[in-house]
Amino acid sequence: MLNHHFEVKQEAAQRRRYGLLITGLLIFLFTAVLLSFWVGYYPLSPSQVVTAFLSRFGYEGEILPQAVTIFWNIRLPRILSAVFIGASLSTAGAAYQGMFRNPLVSPDILGVSSGASLGAAFAILMGASNWLIQLAAFAGGTAAVAASYLISRRSAHSRTLSLVLTGSMIMALCNAGVTMIKYVADPNDVLQQITFWLMGSLTKTDTRAFLWSFFPMAAGLAAIFLLRWRINLLTLDEEEAKSLGINIRLYRLILIAASTLLSAASVCLGGLIGWGGLMIPHMARALVGADYGRLIPASAMLGATYLVLMDDLARSLLSMELPLGVVTSIMGAPFFVSLIIQKKE
Repeated sequence: MLNHHFEVKQEAAQRRRYGLLITGLLIFLFTAVLLSFWVGYYPLSPSQVVTAFLSRFGYEGEILPQAVTIFWNIRLPRILSAVFIGASLSTAGAAYQGMFRNPLVSPDILGVSSGASLGAAFAILMGASNWLIQLAAFAGGTAAVAASYLISRRSAHSRTLSLVLTGSMIMALCNAGVTMIKYVADPNDVLQQITFWLMGSLTKTDTRAFLWSFFPMAAGLAAIFLLRWRINLLTLDEEEAKSLGINIRLYRLILIAASTLLSAASVCLGGLIGWGGLMIPHMARALVGADYGRLIPASAMLGATYLVLMDDLARSLLSMELPLGVVTSIMGAPFFVSLIIQKKE
């Protein structure tokens, strides 16, 4: 009886701690978003941000027209893109790590980013418009995952291992295709566009581009959020999970599809922005533990805050803007090395 009472009190304390932590992460994210309007060639103060926002709803107070234009057409789409890309990549990374029971797995594991890069590079080579480039990137990422999944089903080995190895093969093929496209591209124009896109950046993000990727990202986040409790079961051995009456294949397929949707939509919007899907789930796990019911929301908020701050660094470190993918790689590579060499717990 005493043990049961102690467990109930301990669970209540953990829930209070988790609630306070999530509240703190939300406040931190909101603060980072608000301060991001200050970063750039034309800083917007908090009062200008508020009045520019209200101007769309009939507010007629004193405000500079250029502040309204910068807020709605430049800063807001860019910051919202950073929020959703960061949340999407980190959520997909956490889901992949749980499904494959591997802490070194990231959204690139199934060749999503490489397939999206191949599609975008081909569209740029053909002189396509921005929305067609996004569509080609999405189609390439989806095709890469479909190929990985269908090929792995023909393997006689472990389904998880086969999927990872097939994804690596698809990634190598897509990277070879991108290299060939860069080789034949016009070095004075097209090659520069492809290289800039592959480095990852939110410089050219606008409202239309954001809305194009918002709906698939929202759908993927919603699916993983609703099924986040089931990821705990996927971390068990397959035989043990099947003994509980769980349809492992169905849940794994749904979660892979949702994670792929998140990764492909993120690449469509911002190009190749790496490492967030690997780093952030580990940071969230250190804060809330390994329970995916709590890990998924924490990863999403941490990932959103992380990418907003990285984009601020990309805009402010030098007089010229750095590619966002370069900044995240500089931050992520040391973390990956420490993850590999740390002692096994």
